[in-house]
Amino acid sequence: MTKLLETRLSKLSRRAFLKAGAAAGGGFMIGWVPHAAKAGGDAVFAPDAFIRLDSTGKVAVVMPVIEMGQGTYTSLPMVIAEEMDLDMGNVTFEHSPAGNAYGNPMLGGVQITGGSNSIRGFYMPFRQAGATARRMLMTAAAQELGVEEGTLTTEPGFVVHVRSGRKTPYGELAQAASALSVPAGVALKDPSTFRIIGNSVKRLDTAKKVNGAAKFGIDVQIPGMKVAVVAASPVFGGTLTSVDEASALQVAGVRQIAKLGNAVAVIADHYWAARQGLDAAAPEFDDGPHASVSTADIVAALAKASEKQGAVAKSEGDAASVLAASSRKAEATYEQPFLAHATMEPINCTVHVKPDSCDIWVGTQVQGRAQAIAAEALGMQPEQVTIHNHLLGGGFGRRLEVDFIQQAALIARQSPDPVKVVWSREEDIQHDMYRPYYYDRISAALGEDDMPAAWTHRIVGSSIVARYFPDFMKDGVDPDAVDGAAENVYGIKNFFVDYVREEPPGIPTAFWRGVGPTRNIFVIESFLDELAALAGKDPIAYRRALLAGNSRALGVIDKAAEMSDWGTPLGPHRGRGVSFQHVFGTFMAQVAEVTVSERGEVHVDRVLAAVDCGLPINPDTIEAQLQSGIIFGITAVLHGEITLQDGRVEQSNFHDYEILRIDKSPKIEVAVIQSSEAPGGIGEPGTSGIIPAVANAVFAATGVRGRKLPFKAEDLRSR
Repeated sequence: MTKLLETRLSKLSRRAFLKAGAAAGGGFMIGWVPHAAKAGGDAVFAPDAFIRLDSTGKVAVVMPVIEMGQGTYTSLPMVIAEEMDLDMGNVTFEHSPAGNAYGNPMLGGVQITGGSNSIRGFYMPFRQAGATARRMLMTAAAQELGVEEGTLTTEPGFVVHVRSGRKTPYGELAQAASALSVPAGVALKDPSTFRIIGNSVKRLDTAKKVNGAAKFGIDVQIPGMKVAVVAASPVFGGTLTSVDEASALQVAGVRQIAKLGNAVAVIADHYWAARQGLDAAAPEFDDGPHASVSTADIVAALAKASEKQGAVAKSEGDAASVLAASSRKAEATYEQPFLAHATMEPINCTVHVKPDSCDIWVGTQVQGRAQAIAAEALGMQPEQVTIHNHLLGGGFGRRLEVDFIQQAALIARQSPDPVKVVWSREEDIQHDMYRPYYYDRISAALGEDDMPAAWTHRIVGSSIVARYFPDFMKDGVDPDAVDGAAENVYGIKNFFVDYVREEPPGIPTAFWRGVGPTRNIFVIESFLDELAALAGKDPIAYRRALLAGNSRALGVIDKAAEMSDWGTPLGPHRGRGVSFQHVFGTFMAQVAEVTVSERGEVHVDRVLAAVDCGLPINPDTIEAQLQSGIIFGITAVLHGEITLQDGRVEQSNFHDYEILRIDKSPKIEVAVIQSSEAPGGIGEPGTSGIIPAVANAVFAATGVRGRKLPFKAEDLRSR
C-alpha cells in the first residue's frame, strides 16, 4: 500500500489531477471557491475544503484522513496553524465527508487513510491552504483599514498594521475574506521561522478520549436503533442452511432474524439480547468446498510454488551466474504466518436504510469505498448514501476493507429501524481479512571482500493488490508484495527479486500495517545478518560498509549503535540485534536487546530506535507511533499466528491470539533525527523494523536462527 500507489499514481499529470478534482466538485488544492458558510447565523470563512474560520476566530480543520491513533488530527492542524498563523488553542477539527475533494494527492486523489501517507500526502497542500487563508485575511484587512497590504503582518489570530500597531482579529475579517477571489502562488513560510512545526504539541483529541466524549463507531446511538450480532459460516465459502428462528424470537428483546447467504444476524433491543438470541438460533452451515483446508496444506502449496520461476520484480546484473560460480554462499527459506488485525474496537457499523436514502455511521479508512459498496448492496446511487465517519479504535488496514459495511447494509435493509451491527471478538478474529502467509526463498554469494556479490529473493504468497487494486498488477508482479525487497537498498551489483502468486483456498487476505515492508524487512535484515555471520563481521559494521556514502542511513545506524552501547557485553542468555530500513520515505535503525530463558521464552528487554523521517512535524507523535509500532511488531514475532484446521480458524480471542502484555513490554527509547527533508511516513516503520531486530537479537543470545514466525519456545530450548 505504499510504493504501489506512490509509483503508479504519481504518474498522473498535475493537469489531469486538477481536472479530476474539479470534475468531482472538490477543486482540490488549486481553484478553490471561497464562500461564507453559516454556522449559528455567523459567517464562516471557508476558502477551501479544509479550513472553516468563524466569527469568534476559531478554526475547524476538516480532516481528509481518519484518526485511528496515529496523531494526524493534531499534526495536520499544526501545519495549517503554522502557515495561517494561529494558536493551537484556537484550532479544532472535524471529520471530512466522503468526496474526492479530500483525496490524497500522493495517492492520485483516492480518499484513503493508509500506507503511512497522511502527513506525506497533505503536508504541502495544508501548508498552501494555511498560507492562502492568511493572505486572504490580510487582503480583507487592507481593504477594511484602507491601507496597503504590504504594511500588514500577522501574529497568532490577528492581522496587524505594523505602523499603527492596530490588531484586527481574524474572526472579524471572516465575512470580508469570504468575498475575495483565491490568490494563486502564495509564498510559504521559510521553515527556519517555524514556531509550531517541529515542536511537540499536545494532541487535540486526547481530552475527549480520556473523558469519554470522543465518539467511535461503536459509541453510536440513534433514536429507535436496534443492535444486531452476527454468526457467519465458520468455513470461508460456506453457506447458511438452517436457523431456529422460533427459539431465537422467544428471547426477551429479540425483534427479528436477518438471513444472508453465508451468515445470520439476530436483531434485538440491545447487545445482550441479540447475543442470547443468536445462541438460541443455533445456526447451521454447509461448509462448502474449503472444509478440509489446513495450514499444513497451505504451506505445502506455497513451498511447491516457490520452486517455480516467478514474475520478475527487479533484475540487475547476473545474480544466477555469480551464485552458480561461488564457493561461499548461503541459502534459506523464511515463513511468516497469517495474521489477524485484532483492533481494540471490534468491527461495527450502524446503518439506517430508508426508501430513497441510507445513512451509515462507521469508522472507516475509505469513506468513498464504503459509500460505493453500500450503494451497490442496496441498489442505490452513491449520492444517496451518507457516511458519518467516526474515530477508529485501531485500523492497521482492517478498516480499509468494506466487507462488514456491506454486510451491515444487507442486514439493515431487512429492518425498519436503524441497526448497529457489532461483531464479537470471536467473529472478528475468525472472519478477519488476514495478512497473507508468505514463503520466501533467498540466497546470496559472498565476494572476496566478504560483501554480497549476488542476491536472489523469491517471494511467494497471496496478492492483495490483485483484489484491491487490480489495475496495479504489472506483468504478474504485486508491487506491494515486493515492497521493501525490490529496492536494492544495499546496492548489491547482481540483484534479482521475483514474485510467485499463490492464493490460499478461500481465505481472504488484506493489508496489515504495511504488508510489503512489514514482512520483507524481516527476511532481508535477518538474512543480511546471516551473511555478516558467514563473513565473520559485526552486523552494524557490515551494514555500514554496504551503505557507505548514504549519510541519512549511516546517521540512524550510528545513532542506534550509540544509544544501545553496541559492542558492550550483555551477559548470559542475552543478545542484541540490529535492523535498518528505508521504507515509507523514512530511514530507521533499531536495536533490540533480548533475554532468552532456559525454557526458550523470549523477553524483549529494551529497544533503541533512531529515525530520520524528514522534517518532524510533531516529535511527540513520532515517538508515540514508534512505540505503538514496536509493540505491534513484537507481538507478531513472539505470538502472532492464525492457523486453520478443517477449514476453520483455530484462534478465537486474546487467550489464543495473544497480544503483548504490559508486563512483557520493553523499555523503548526513540531518537528523532532533525532533518529538513520532506516528511516521511511513521505509522508503519516501527513495526517492520522491530521484527528482524528481535530475530537477530535472539540469534545473538542463542545461536539459533529463527526463520519462521512466530518464534516457538521449543525451537529455542535446544540451543
